[in-house]
Amino acid sequence: MAGKPKLHYTKGRGKMESIRWLLAAAGVEFEEEFIETKEDLEKLRNEGVLLFEQVPMVEIDGMRMVQTRAILSYLAAKYNLYGKDLKERAWIDMYVEGTTDLMGMIMYLPFQPADAKEKNLALITERATTRYFPVYEKALKDHGQDYLVGNKLSWADIHLLEAILMAEECKPDILSAFPLLQ
Repeated sequence: MAGKPKLHYTKGRGKMESIRWLLAAAGVEFEEEFIETKEDLEKLRNEGVLLFEQVPMVEIDGMRMVQTRAILSYLAAKYNLYGKDLKERAWIDMYVEGTTDLMGMIMYLPFQPADAKEKNLALITERATTRYFPVYEKALKDHGQDYLVGNKLSWADIHLLEAILMAEECKPDILSAFPLLQ
């Protein structure tokens, strides 16, 4: 298991996408082994390498890591994207969790019944522009830096960028009232 991290997931963004983003931001090359069939997933399960019998899974540093949050926390700490102390980590965690909530709403939009999509898109837009983006805009304004926490790039910034791009896929002008996020 030495060498490049190996990512196990389907050929889609889903829960692995944030892991890809974090590795890319850290400048880490990785390999991907796509799960293309039910048999591919069953093989991993039968080998006993999936702790909870689900993916994503990342092979790194002699471990087979599962659970998205655990993987992301590990990578953020390993590649110095998790703040300089516990206080910064707490802020990063708060921002990441909020962003994850928004991303979860967006991620499930394509799976909604056609008659519910318009209503759910309106809810996503409303929440993004009144609950989530104002928090990040204020943090950048109050902080006076280009980053959410401290004076350097962190997991929170990377996660926010991913969420912004997801939101813009839903509504291209969603950042019109947020100049610092733009």
